[in-house]
Amino acid sequence: MTQQTTPDNSSPRHTTPGNTGHQDTRTNSGGAGGSGAGSSTVARPGRWLALAVLVLAVLLIAVDSTVLGLATPFLTEDLKPSGTQLLWIGDAYSFVLAGLLVSMGSLGDRIGRKRILLIGATAFGAVSVLNAYATSAELMIAARALLGVAGATLMPATLALIRNIFHDARERSLAIGIWGAAASAGMAVGPIVGGVLLEHFWWGSVFLINLPVMAVLVIVGAKLLPESRNPNPGPWDLLSVVLSMVGMIGVVYAIKEFAAHGFGWAALVAGVIGALGLYGFVRRQLRMPVPLLDLTLFRSRGFSSAVTADLLTLLGLSGLIFFLSQYLQLVQGRGPMEAGLAELPAAVGSVVAGLLAGRAARRFSVRAVVAGGLAAIGLALAALTTVSATTGYPLLGAALLLVGAGAGFSFTVTADVILTAVPQEQAGAASAVSETAYELGAALGIALLGSIVTGIYRNFPSPAGTPAGAHESLGGAVEAAAQLPPEAGAALLDAARQSFASGVATAAGVGAVVLLTTAVATWFLLRGQTLSDDTAPEH
Repeated sequence: MTQQTTPDNSSPRHTTPGNTGHQDTRTNSGGAGGSGAGSSTVARPGRWLALAVLVLAVLLIAVDSTVLGLATPFLTEDLKPSGTQLLWIGDAYSFVLAGLLVSMGSLGDRIGRKRILLIGATAFGAVSVLNAYATSAELMIAARALLGVAGATLMPATLALIRNIFHDARERSLAIGIWGAAASAGMAVGPIVGGVLLEHFWWGSVFLINLPVMAVLVIVGAKLLPESRNPNPGPWDLLSVVLSMVGMIGVVYAIKEFAAHGFGWAALVAGVIGALGLYGFVRRQLRMPVPLLDLTLFRSRGFSSAVTADLLTLLGLSGLIFFLSQYLQLVQGRGPMEAGLAELPAAVGSVVAGLLAGRAARRFSVRAVVAGGLAAIGLALAALTTVSATTGYPLLGAALLLVGAGAGFSFTVTADVILTAVPQEQAGAASAVSETAYELGAALGIALLGSIVTGIYRNFPSPAGTPAGAHESLGGAVEAAAQLPPEAGAALLDAARQSFASGVATAAGVGAVVLLTTAVATWFLLRGQTLSDDTAPEH
């Protein structure tokens, strides 16, 4: 370890009551010091600029996970993917990201979280070019997977660095609130950014926008972010990395295939291989002296409950969000810009709620804020079960605002709980698990709810002579309708749009059940959980 590296607070040898880490080196790291009573570290304004860099990384990752939804009709026209390929284009990024988060978080502990963040940002920008200029559906799926690899190097570092930078509990809650606002708002901001770009450029522009943002992140982050690493992290176990990837992708692929096509031997084999991979991963972690993932983290009720709530929330929400942009454009006939702006209430709600979440959790209770936020999302999804091809915007806008506010409250508080419910020396591992739950929930949501939408859509009645591709995706139906006589084309489009809207409404109903059930469970599981007011918790 060099003298310029801030010793990781995750090492017990650097943890003492009232002070977490070496204050001298931390003070020299761009103002990343803590503040508050009980800490002798000088609080410098630079810590908030450092937070801005971390927020930029999280925002871009979140935007990239949803911006593709708006570009899907244009991408479908150019690359002509099948329905299954279209789902893989949507979820390959999240699958790989979820499978590698724990491994890359562990790698960051070894080579430095700042270093891996900057390396990942550079790779993210480079792979974005490959996504933008993909010439086939197969190449696009591969490019999205590579983007997931780069994204996995970014996500675990953000929360771990926030814990390292902010030692005052209330400042840390505010920092996590800002981080949470970016994370939850990013899903809503993606369609807005995409709408602006697609109004003026081709679909690849939604990926090229990553380049200038990542350039700013690398240049500014190199100057402002403090370095932190675990001085005694143990070996980086490649077999554990492979087992986690095989397990995650195998199980999720099986779920997606079963949901979309029913029983199939390929899906069954993939599911068995995935389950064996996860089983092998767990057994290996339990036997390793220094595992990639310390499974004892889940003994904390607050930690395990918050992680589960995040996973189920994203599962119930993400699949619907993925198809909502297509609904607004291809069913209701809105342009890309109008469709993006139509989703703005979700971004507004999530940002405002994220900034207020920490204060609300201290004034009322953690379980009230988290369970209330999840219930709000569930009720909004329940309202969306009434959507049809002609649903007016007041209902859509109100539901999106409620979804955004609920997500802002719940995600922000659960992130704070996850960081503070485990010993401080395990903050890095806790961050990786938190992000894994977030991304796995998003991937499963697209796989399960997306498969529901696709399954319902494929059964719509179509005129004689309709190309087979019309039943693969709504974009394919739009293209097929243009090749038919006007009357037959109009009938095809009307039937396809009604069927797609019915699929979206059904997916919303499933999501509502998941969210409301999770809200009830969270009310009991987070009983007695509080947010710390201490500057540096003792261990």
